[in-house]
Amino acid sequence: MKKLIALFSIAGMLTFGICNTISAQDTTTAQAQTEQTTAVAPAQSLTPPPAEGKTFHQVLKEKFIEGGVTWMTPILIVLILGLALTIERIIYLNLSSTDTRKLLQKVENSLDAEGIEAAKEVCKNTRGPVAGVFFQGLDRFNEGLDVVEKSVVSYGGVLMSKLENNLSWITLFIAIAPMLGFLGTVIGMVEAFDAIEAAGDISPTVVAGGMKIALLTTVFGLIVALILQVFYNYLLTKVESIVNDMEDSTISFMDILVRYKNTKK
Repeated sequence: MKKLIALFSIAGMLTFGICNTISAQDTTTAQAQTEQTTAVAPAQSLTPPPAEGKTFHQVLKEKFIEGGVTWMTPILIVLILGLALTIERIIYLNLSSTDTRKLLQKVENSLDAEGIEAAKEVCKNTRGPVAGVFFQGLDRFNEGLDVVEKSVVSYGGVLMSKLENNLSWITLFIAIAPMLGFLGTVIGMVEAFDAIEAAGDISPTVVAGGMKIALLTTVFGLIVALILQVFYNYLLTKVESIVNDMEDSTISFMDILVRYKNTKK
């Protein structure tokens, strides 16, 4: 819960700062353009201004403002929160990855050379859920292999749920982003028809301009959903890989414990 509160606080501050920056840049640009138009009005009447290419950042900023800060800001917040959770999961899953073959070899060598306590020390010094599962099994070794197996299965289930932590929030943001876009589009279309009704004429300029602004929220919402969906699929693949490694290595780990117990008889 503390992590979620921190993420929401950071997202709020980032969004507030971005919106203020965009507004300030837009105001400064408008003032500069006004001053330039006033200063060179006579020259412009004779010579048309040269067309200048806009950067991606400028185009993105303009489209964000055209779409309306009221509806584009929630979509931006969803993107920031989704990326924050995605980055946290990527770091956590990468730290949870373990070379299971190397770990099994170390555990087996420690068991043969120094016994259970040495093998437990190896697991303590190795990060990742696989090492934690092995430690739980070694800690219950004196209670019998049946207890060890139950302990390994139970603790493995707990660690699997930790690997999937926050993935449900990412799926929520993937669903919310296009919904916010569609909502902004519907309301934008209503406002466009209100403008047509107020003008009393179906002008192509009024219709096209209103529809363009209304559809921008949907475009940004779909882009955010696509970005988060790609990262979500990567995270699912990573989780499945770690879980498969955990299950395979657990079988080999139990075989090692069985051999060790037979040698001690």
